[in-house]
Amino acid sequence: MIAIGIIGSICFNNLPETNQAILNEGTRAIEFAITLASIMALWMGIMNIAKESGLIDRISEKIAPLMKKLFPNVPANHKAMSYMVMNIVLNMLGAGNGATAFGLKAMNELQTLNPNKKKASPDMIMFLVINISSIQIIPFTMLKIRIDAGSINPNSIILTTLFATSISTIVGILSCKLLQRRYK
Repeated sequence: MIAIGIIGSICFNNLPETNQAILNEGTRAIEFAITLASIMALWMGIMNIAKESGLIDRISEKIAPLMKKLFPNVPANHKAMSYMVMNIVLNMLGAGNGATAFGLKAMNELQTLNPNKKKASPDMIMFLVINISSIQIIPFTMLKIRIDAGSINPNSIILTTLFATSISTIVGILSCKLLQRRYK
């Protein structure tokens, strides 16, 4: 796409404007990436502290009945459960970039429980669906994008985002459970 844009700018004699746009937007992209990296580092640090302090274990205990229903083949004290909880909490707080590392660790741990290594287990599929749909209580990344774009009221999306992501997660979970029963 970049090559097509440059060729097009040469054909239409807009090369100076294209160069200026590349330089300006490249700078903005780097600033945006650094800002997102700082948010991700903050949340990953907070979650690691929460894990080390035992807070994640306490949260896991509170939501254990729900997690057991969602992931019936994962033992309660397995590492996968801890990583899944951290991933879900970070996603709910809108720090999806920070949640990725925990999601990957959770999938690796779920694979150790998987009897058929060539095929995703129902628990792996359920986790992926929850991770993709992820309820967003505070969509930090979107708020940052809206602030950077000059939005007058960047917080106006919070309730609609919470509603939409809650519905998508519920539909995803119900669909998974329905399909798991159907294809057993």
